[in-house]
Amino acid sequence: MTHPTAHVYLVDNLDTDRIIPGKYTKTLELSALASHVLEDLDPEFSKKVQRGDILVAGNNFGCGSSREQAPLALKAAGVSVVVARTFARIFYRNAINIGLPVIEVEHHNIQSGDSISVDLEHGIVTNHTKNETYQAAKMPEQMIDILHAGGLVNYLVEHGDYV
Repeated sequence: MTHPTAHVYLVDNLDTDRIIPGKYTKTLELSALASHVLEDLDPEFSKKVQRGDILVAGNNFGCGSSREQAPLALKAAGVSVVVARTFARIFYRNAINIGLPVIEVEHHNIQSGDSISVDLEHGIVTNHTKNETYQAAKMPEQMIDILHAGGLVNYLVEHGDYV
C-alpha cells in the first residue's frame, strides 16, 4: 500500500503570508493560489507536492491573520492534511471550515520524503518509513464530522445550522 509523502518544514511561526503571499490573494481561482503556495519558503513546493501528500510543520503554523486563502491554497495544491506541532487557532479553525484536515503532534521524527498516514479519528500519525507511531491531540468528533462532510458549509447543508 502506498502512503502519502511528507514535506517537512519545521519552521516555527510560519505565517499566512508565507503560506500564500498577500499579493496572490486577490483571486478566487484556486489553481492560481496553489501555484504560489509556500513559494517564499520553498519555490519548488507547488511543483513537487502531489495530490494526497502531507505537510509537516513546526509550532504556531498559520499565524498572522485570519486569511482563509492560506488553507485553501494548501488544499488546492493537493495537501491532504497538515501535521504541525501546534497551529495558530484561527488557521486551525479556517482549515476545518474549508475541509482541510489538520492535526497536532508535538513529538515526532518525520523527515521530508517519509511515507506517512494519519488517522484523525484516533489521533494517530504513522511514519511507515521509520515504522514509528506518534500520538496526536485528539480532534473533537464534531470537527471530524465537518471534515468528512468536506467543510463547514457542506456540514450545515447536511445537518442543519446547529454546530
